[in-house]
Amino acid sequence: MNIDKEIDTRGLNCPLPILKAKKALTDMQTGQLLKVVATDAGSMRDFQAFAKQTGNELVEQHAVGQEFIHVLRRR
Repeated sequence: MNIDKEIDTRGLNCPLPILKAKKALTDMQTGQLLKVVATDAGSMRDFQAFAKQTGNELVEQHAVGQEFIHVLRRR
């Protein structure tokens, strides 16, 4: 997968990972991929809801140890 931008939100709790992702997506082109690395367990459901509400595609989500990886495609 070719990631266009990655942001690190480790140590931040809701809603900060979502807000940082939203800001990052505004600077991106349609179809580009954003990878978000988070440590907030609630981010799994938060990013699902965020994708539904904004129309951005949630391409992938998975956990690696204590980190949660989210990949969004800019609408």
